[in-house]
Amino acid sequence: MEYKTNIKYRKNKLQDLLKSILSHEEEIIAALYDDFKKPKFEAVVTETSYVISELKHTLKNLSKWTKPEYVIPSLLNFPSTDYILKEPYGNVLIIAPWNYPFQLALCPLIAAVAAGNSVVVKPSELTPSTSSVISKIITEVFDENHVQVIEGGVTVSQELLAQRWDYIFFTGSVAVGKVVAKAAANFMTPTTLELGGKNPCIVDENCNIQLTAKRIVWGKFLNAGQTCIAPDYILVHSKNKNQLIQALQEEIILAYGASPETSEDYPRIINEKNWLRLTQFLENQTIIYGGQGNQNTNFLTPTLLDEPKLDSLVMQEEIFGPILPIISYENEVNIESVISKYEKPLALYVFSNDTKWAQKIVQKYAFGGGCINDTIVHFSNHRLPFGGVGNSGIGAYHGKLSLDTFSHKKAIVQKATWLDLPMRYAPYKNKIKFLQKLLNWL
Repeated sequence: MEYKTNIKYRKNKLQDLLKSILSHEEEIIAALYDDFKKPKFEAVVTETSYVISELKHTLKNLSKWTKPEYVIPSLLNFPSTDYILKEPYGNVLIIAPWNYPFQLALCPLIAAVAAGNSVVVKPSELTPSTSSVISKIITEVFDENHVQVIEGGVTVSQELLAQRWDYIFFTGSVAVGKVVAKAAANFMTPTTLELGGKNPCIVDENCNIQLTAKRIVWGKFLNAGQTCIAPDYILVHSKNKNQLIQALQEEIILAYGASPETSEDYPRIINEKNWLRLTQFLENQTIIYGGQGNQNTNFLTPTLLDEPKLDSLVMQEEIFGPILPIISYENEVNIESVISKYEKPLALYVFSNDTKWAQKIVQKYAFGGGCINDTIVHFSNHRLPFGGVGNSGIGAYHGKLSLDTFSHKKAIVQKATWLDLPMRYAPYKNKIKFLQKLLNWL
């Protein structure tokens, strides 16, 4: 179990992992395309390059991150040296999703290994080609007693969750997240749950409409909308609604052409079950743009909906696909009346040239993270925590915080022996007044 205590060993393994990913990068890209036609550009930017960057950042900083963290001692413990030790939790289970199947399996794995844990990774059964490559890479790099991949469907997940783990890291839906939380509670196992929600995108009357549309289209239809932090619906000021709709249509055509089905830059829905779920959202709705699909290939075009009712199916569930409802508002009361109907989302976006107003909005509502005048790019900064709040998740990670997530922080007070103040020892007679003064002063 050298990986638990030997930092050099962990770094060597992560270096081997980096070499393996680099050597298999084209195979990973091909697997992602095979699973749901993820374009090469998106595969590189959101999957392989992201993981490679995370690996390099971890390797560069691991020695510093794992050092004891010294803190100012309490005067009550004088003389002492106080510090925090980071130790691995032990055996970690990582359950990864299908939408970014390589990135969201490997990034938690990198952090768990960096922290000194042994790891079992359960990739998604919905992306079998990518899961196979992940298994190949892990087998190539790690001893099976250190890291292993277990492939399979729901039954396998249930069997894994029935076992005792020291930490569980899950990325996926809210519904399954609750199942994971219940299983973890049986053993009081700490968890990180990266879930989702209905992420609002607020468009103020005072903004650059064309640039706003371009950034919304990119963030929404990246990965065909199958992104947990994608804008789920737009709240646009009524003065800008028609102009925004026109700009969104123009930007969709600029990005994917008049026929997105023939575009090399537009992926497919992961499977027929999810395709059918999404097409149900379109029933009895006013479709402004798009709405076409092909069940045989799980294709669904970028689609804009006009003023869906809040009690309609599309506004009751997280969409997780290329459907974008557009709802107008007149004032902040209207905005609150919509957002307040939903659980705390994983992300929130606001577009406005009025900086004070935009900052007021992001301070007013509870959400995991977000952007002013852009979408989803907060995910790319390893200095920012990524995670949900309330129904959208528990815990956060990225960068140094990822290593902290998989580390137990052990508090240590190392007392000196050359001086021993008698104040704390019995008998306590005539000590209380002095102690009260001391504590009040502290």
